[in-house]
Amino acid sequence: MFLHSHRPQLPTPEEALRGRDTPEFTVPDRHTVLGNPLLGPYPDGLEVADFGLGCFWGAERKFWQTPGVWTTLVGYQGGSTPNPAYEEVCSGLTGHTEAVRVVFDPAVVSYAELLKLFWESHDPTQGFRQGNDVGTQYRSAIYTHSPEQQSAAEASRDAYQQVLTKANHSAITTEILPAEGRPFHPAEPYHQQYLDKNPNGYCGIGGTGVSCPVGVAPADG
Repeated sequence: MFLHSHRPQLPTPEEALRGRDTPEFTVPDRHTVLGNPLLGPYPDGLEVADFGLGCFWGAERKFWQTPGVWTTLVGYQGGSTPNPAYEEVCSGLTGHTEAVRVVFDPAVVSYAELLKLFWESHDPTQGFRQGNDVGTQYRSAIYTHSPEQQSAAEASRDAYQQVLTKANHSAITTEILPAEGRPFHPAEPYHQQYLDKNPNGYCGIGGTGVSCPVGVAPADG
């Protein structure tokens, strides 16, 4: 974990590390808990959601424990450096955040329910940090895969902001952007399902304690 003496800030594409054309490693074939493939193509009828909510070790476990989630994997998203390595992401010079890709069956768990889990599992008001973890790689983010996901994510943010404000919390800093043009780069094998392989490993995930409304209630509701 790299801490900076100055305030963390995202690099411009020109400032970002150059990266590489292909990954330096091979992603494991299957999820150690769910048993399903990590990489697509995924079965028909499943959908993909991408979330950044701090250290991805604990974040991934939150989602694989959710009924209706078919597989999960961790990676880097929202930056400029192609195929980054963990140490590069932690340097703050790639622009990525640590992300979890969630492949789910919408007939069992809705995107709205995943959004509720996302909001309640971290503090989305902290900017480039999550608790004691400081850096641009810990920022809160949602990368959407359809206009419907984009609308749902924005509506849930507005609804959650209402209850956070009533509980005297600050403004949400979560970036909500289309996944298109922001590729998900899978992380190194040892990061995948880290807390299954290391049950006593570090988990920095913690929410505000404020419940999020389920669904897409209007902001003035």
